[in-house]
Amino acid sequence: MQNRVLLVEDDDELRQLLARYLTNQGFSVREAANGNDGLSLALGQNCDIVVLDIMLPDISGLDVLRSLRADTHLPVVLLTARGDETDRIVGFEVGADDYIPKPCNPRELVARLQALLRRIAWDQSVELDVARTYGDLRVEPAHRRIYQDDSALDLTATEYEVLQVLLAHAGSVVRKTDLMQWALGRRLEAHDRTLDMHISNLRKKLGNDDPPRIETVRGLGYSYRVPT
Repeated sequence: MQNRVLLVEDDDELRQLLARYLTNQGFSVREAANGNDGLSLALGQNCDIVVLDIMLPDISGLDVLRSLRADTHLPVVLLTARGDETDRIVGFEVGADDYIPKPCNPRELVARLQALLRRIAWDQSVELDVARTYGDLRVEPAHRRIYQDDSALDLTATEYEVLQVLLAHAGSVVRKTDLMQWALGRRLEAHDRTLDMHISNLRKKLGNDDPPRIETVRGLGYSYRVPT
């Protein structure tokens, strides 16, 4: 079964280029040239993953993402201006799963999409009936949900991946290189703060404990501390 990608990009030339490449790589592609059309298609459950440009002619990609996150956990990869750190930070705070700077390499985009979709599919195929508890958190793989005191945490697909890896290794240090590979399906590159941003968002959603339950081990990675 083909993975369905919704490509929301107002640059006709770039959108058509990416659509052709994705189609040639086995994806089923739907296109939207503005934010309102993209939002309608995404909410209509016509896709498995969204590639979303931030700069759109009607409403911004960030506003589209905010609306999506109010109703769906669809994985979203943002297209951002190269070097624009602010857009990336805000994007992750709003609920993006990953980002690619423009002009983007179509091959890299395919690799990012495949890694994210592969991870989600793998989670759904194993241990579907095995819930796991870590203090006040409960992981339910069958529904890709993590509950805190019986209330579901509002996590993006990538935040879920990062947290469930940390929980599976609770009390031990998970190296950043390993966490990047296991949770995002790609290698950690120099100056890539994607993982740090997801950790920051998770800490906020978990309640900003003091000391934080997700601890930074300088020079190594992160460790999840189960509250007592």
